[in-house]
Amino acid sequence: MSAPDSPADADAGANLEHENASQDVIAVDANDDPEGLVNRLDAHTGDGIRHRAFTALLFDQDDRILLAQRAPDKRLWGTWWDGTVASHPREGETQEEATRQRLDDELGVTPDQYDDLRVTDRFEYKRYFENAGVEHEVCAVLQATLHDTDLDPNPEEVGGLMWVPYERLHEQPEFYRQLRLCPWFEIAMRRDVE
Repeated sequence: MSAPDSPADADAGANLEHENASQDVIAVDANDDPEGLVNRLDAHTGDGIRHRAFTALLFDQDDRILLAQRAPDKRLWGTWWDGTVASHPREGETQEEATRQRLDDELGVTPDQYDDLRVTDRFEYKRYFENAGVEHEVCAVLQATLHDTDLDPNPEEVGGLMWVPYERLHEQPEFYRQLRLCPWFEIAMRRDVE
């Protein structure tokens, strides 16, 4: 096999091998109405393609929010701090079903550990990450209360966990300026949480 002719060729080859190249996301309009499936890697490169996503915020019974640090090997926003989980629903999957799956996959959290999982907000945003890609999403925000805080984080997904008093984070984010917050989470947590 010959070497790539240029760095751009090398990037193209790397992109073809990336696991996201074998997955699809749901392209949507500004109202979150589906417009078909698009390749996940295509949706996150170049100028991006608007697609459906979610971020889930789990609280404990003391109104602390569980933040998760993205694993260092994530293609976009690796080592940045996020809400509890974030991802993309698959075709035919509700936001709640997708969230339950990610909670189990990333944190080992099962439905018997939380109450009242529900969609509480939705917003559109677009942010570029260095030269690596872009997020252009209509992002649903889901919330639930975790009454059993036993966690089993998957190190391929999660670099660290932190419980933070939500009111303090919302009202005084400067206290957390040392944390690099993922843009979708920063938007979600600055909006009113029910």
